[in-house]
Amino acid sequence: MALVTTGVVVLDCAEPEKLAEFYKELLGADEAGANANRVEIRAADGFRLALRRDVNATAPSWPRPENSLQAHLEFVVDDLDAVERRIVSLGGRPIESGDPAGPAEERGYADPAGHSFVVRRGTPTAPKQG
Repeated sequence: MALVTTGVVVLDCAEPEKLAEFYKELLGADEAGANANRVEIRAADGFRLALRRDVNATAPSWPRPENSLQAHLEFVVDDLDAVERRIVSLGGRPIESGDPAGPAEERGYADPAGHSFVVRRGTPTAPKQG
């Protein structure tokens, strides 16, 4: 019998309620629980994400090396352009762009609190650079 039955990704941030709204809208998720210092959401496919209050939280600087990436979220999508428009409309911002001559298979963003995440089409084919 497994000792661990499920897991949840937790992001620290100064305002978990606001960041939960961003991810609920982006993922079509529902709030699964909340208290004064944490909001947890669950997407229709079962993916769970919690946002935990840390008033001293600072966003990683990825892709710059100063305060490098410790972890990031990755979402598989069908339409990169449509998802980018949605991310920006929700307050996210691009942090890495693909080849401007053609569609990129992967694009990097930061959520409103500065956490990095990637949206991609299909399975990554190249190794991480840097």
